[in-house]
Amino acid sequence: MLNQVADGVWVRQSEWVWSNAVVVRGEDGLILVDPGIDGSDLNQLADDVDRLGIPVVAGFSTHPHWDHLLWHSRFGDVPRYATPAGAHAASQARERAQTMAAESASGIPLDLIGLLSPLPADGGPVPGEIVEHQAHAIGHAAVLLADRGVLLAGDMLSDVLIPLLDPRRPDQVGAYETALDRLGEAASHIEVLVPGHGAVAEGPEVAARLAADHAYIDALRRGEEPVDARLGQDWLSGPHQSNLEQARHSSG
Repeated sequence: MLNQVADGVWVRQSEWVWSNAVVVRGEDGLILVDPGIDGSDLNQLADDVDRLGIPVVAGFSTHPHWDHLLWHSRFGDVPRYATPAGAHAASQARERAQTMAAESASGIPLDLIGLLSPLPADGGPVPGEIVEHQAHAIGHAAVLLADRGVLLAGDMLSDVLIPLLDPRRPDQVGAYETALDRLGEAASHIEVLVPGHGAVAEGPEVAARLAADHAYIDALRRGEEPVDARLGQDWLSGPHQSNLEQARHSSG
């Protein structure tokens, strides 16, 4: 079910890696941010949206990874946006995203994956401020809804995922530090943080999420093993080792 976290902002969480689909009320209707994950999630999200009784006018993808590129015909044939860099990367990676979606979940409309347009400079129908950075993925963007005290963080500031560096791009440690500084600036205006995966953070927990990601990245920068409760999940050992190797390579 949709959970309202602020005025005109609702979140629906999937069982798949605790993924959060976000519904934002804009001036002309609803914007769906990173809707997903599997076919039943998408259908249930469509049911929830129908109950709101407000039309969907656009979609927004925070970054071009397959689980953030999904759509369903029930949401309507409306524009779906990303940052210009994110939209370009999504178009290039569309076949790979379709393959990964088919392997990872069931019932996803594969033909609708990654059909994104560059967001206009004025933000088009997406309310708030787009905070673009280069950590984790090309053209990654958070959405700051300062008037509602909410930051939609994409795949950052999660209580379940460690920072995940993009293994294909240089100096992701530096890119992550820059991104966290930008998100920290944005977070000074908010009370509610919605990550792409994991629990919604409120109040003091927002600063704690920032501190946890900073501490992890700082340890990578120093060539040390991070002390991070999230690493207690066995399935993150592979991505963590990849982060360590990339950090060593960058510093070398």
